[in-house]
Parts: sequence; structure tokens; C-alpha cells
Amino acid sequence: MDAARDADVLGAGEGAVGEWLAMSGRALPGLRQWAEQEPESPLAVALWAYADRERMEHQEVRTHLQTAHAAAGRAADRHLASLIHGLWLSAHNQHQATADHLVVHLAQYPADVLAGPLLAAFSLYADPAYQEHGRHLAVSQYRVAGKESWPWASWAAAALAEQGATDEAWQLAQHALSLQPRSGVAVHARAHAEHEQGTGPACTAFVDSWLSADPHALQRRHLQWHAALQDLAGGNLDAARRRADTELHRGDVGMRAATNWRLLLAGQAPARTSDLEHIHRLLAEPGGWAEVFHTFQLALALAVAADTEGLHALADRAAADERGEYGEVLAPIARALAHMAAGRPGQAVDLLAPLGEQAERIGGVRVEREIIQDTYARALVEAGRPRQAADLLHHRLTHRHHHRYETLLLAPDPAVDPARAGGGPGARPA
Repeated sequence: MDAARDADVLGAGEGAVGEWLAMSGRALPGLRQWAEQEPESPLAVALWAYADRERMEHQEVRTHLQTAHAAAGRAADRHLASLIHGLWLSAHNQHQATADHLVVHLAQYPADVLAGPLLAAFSLYADPAYQEHGRHLAVSQYRVAGKESWPWASWAAAALAEQGATDEAWQLAQHALSLQPRSGVAVHARAHAEHEQGTGPACTAFVDSWLSADPHALQRRHLQWHAALQDLAGGNLDAARRRADTELHRGDVGMRAATNWRLLLAGQAPARTSDLEHIHRLLAEPGGWAEVFHTFQLALALAVAADTEGLHALADRAAADERGEYGEVLAPIARALAHMAAGRPGQAVDLLAPLGEQAERIGGVRVEREIIQDTYARALVEAGRPRQAADLLHHRLTHRHHHRYETLLLAPDPAVDPARAGGGPGARPA
């Protein structure tokens, strides 16, 4: 790739584009200022609208992207028009269409760093074949871009972490950080690699140090969630709860539920939980059922709240959904969560055992899907099948430096906070 052209792209908008690709705390203010200073620039307007879409009304985002696309067309800039079309599809959560478009776009404009963020569409689309294709695409585009491209090195590191090439992913993330120390994408990739390694305090110390230099990084809350999981790995349960309570917002229902369900599976008191009425409101909205992984996160939130009636209702709706991943994967998982919350581990085992690798169809990434395996392992222990549970977690116990969480999952009678009432995973029978 042309290094000079790459530098020009990253430096556009007085460096705003580079800040956005790094997901730094300076990204949104920089893009917003650029769009205000150059309202006739389709790239400035499109990137700002796309990057700041969560703070805008949906119609406002649509209008900005439409205007930018029309301007790119008038300028006969086919590259920019293609890029903005991809941003449009992504902003409308058309994940399959975004992924398909990105394949064509990168064939025409290899290693285009502006298109790199659209790689997320592959992991958001609940099809393992698409997800794997997206990972291969990230790695192959890095080879095209060359070793000096820190954005592509960062995306490739994330892809390698998902492929299980943990050490290679960690090294590539470090390489990206050596080129651009503020690459939040590289830090995120390193967090995924270190989750598989179970680095515990080493990971939390790194995340805390990195965030101290960029406290408003776009991924701050998500990186703190990763740190909370490393606190669990190292047995620092109070720290995990503290991070969840101080770093996660009301809208972070999925990350909060994923933290709390892990704590409950290990027989521990949860951090602050999401309001049950809020969870049901999210499920009633169209967005609650737009993506299977998001619906799964809401199911975890119901499990934390021990809302077995809500879980069975969710499972019934999923079973009737024409999308295969809902009926064939989400429905049995939701019923299993209901049985665990009600203290019926044997029935949960019967539902989770047949899933096997089909659980990947729930979407998300490895660290997020792992909670299904956690639930299955705890159900096996509580159903009197500890050896099978130990076999299930053998790889994690032998490859992770810190695995206090897994040890608690396998404990026949983990320490339970006396304030916990009712049944559920890890609870002593009445």
C-alpha cells in the first residue's frame, strides 16, 4: 500500500480520522468539529454521522448519510460513494448486506482503512461461516496493507484472537500498539487474547494504565468489562463487582448481565442488577429481537433476575421465530437458563448437552459465548456430574494462568452470599 496515502487518510480532519480508527476519546469531538468546519465534505459528514449515531436521532443519521452519498455521487468519487453506502448499511444494522458489500468494496479498494470498522458486521451476523470469512478477510487485508499499517494490524489481531491463535494475536496487538500506542482496537484485541490466557492482574493493570491516558476512550466501558472478567479469573470478586457498578451504565444491560450471571454461577453475590421493568421494555421493542445475540443478552438479564416466567415466554417466542438460530439455539438456551434460575440443573443439562458447536450460532465473540459453556458446566456439577464438568473446562484450567472463576464453577458447594434468596445456580437447596 501507499504509505503516504495512508498517512493522508489517517491525518484527515486534523487527525480526526486516525483518532476514530483508534477509537480514542478525541474521535467524536474531532469528527464533529471537522464536519462543522467542512459541511460540504461528504467524508467529514458521513464519518461524523456514523461515528456519533448513538447520540443522534435515527432520521438525522439517515439525512446526513444520504446527503454525503449524494455529494460523493456528484463528485464522481466511486470509492467514497461505496464507502458511504457501506456506512449506511451498517448504520441500519443490515449486517449481512454490510458484510457482502465490504467484500466487494475491499476487492476494488484493497486495504482501505476507512472501511475497516465495517468488519464488525461479520461478527454481528449470526452465521458462523460469515464470521469466519470476516476473520480471514481481516488477516488477508493486513497482509495487503503491510506491517506498518497499525489499523489493519489491530483488526487482524482481533481476528486471530477469535480464531484461537492467542499468542499470535497478542503479539500482533503489541505490534500495532508499538506503531500507535492509542489504538483502542489493538487494546481490545489484546484483551481478548489475554482472556484466553487468563492473565488476571496483569490484564487489569494494563487496561487501567492504558485508560488513565485516555479516560474517554470510546471502548472504555467495554474494556472495563473485560477487566472485570479478569478480576473474576484472579479471584478478586469485589473488584469485579466494583467495576460493574462504577463503569457500566444503565444501558449496558448485556455486559452487566454477563458479569452478574457469571458471579451467580460461581455462587457469589452479584453487582448491581438491571431493573426488571427496563429489561422487559427492551424485549418489547423491535430492537430487542433484531439480533439473536442481543436477545440472548436480555435472556441473561432475566436469568440474573430469576424471572423464570419471562425466560419461558422468551423461549416460546424464540421457538416460533422463523429464523433458525432463534428456534434451534436461543430457545433451548433460554429454557436452560430458566431451569438454572429455578434450581433445576438436570433439566438445564438435558437442554444444553445437544447444542455442542451450534451454540456459536448465538452470535457474539468467544468471550461472550463462553458463558453458555459456563452455564452447562455449573449445571453438570449441580446435577451430580462433576467429572464431566471438569472435562468440559479442562482446556481453560490447563491453559489459563489464573482460573479462580473456573475453580468456583466446579466447586460442589461454592461459597454463597447469605443475602441471596431462592434457587438458581450455585445456591444451596432449601
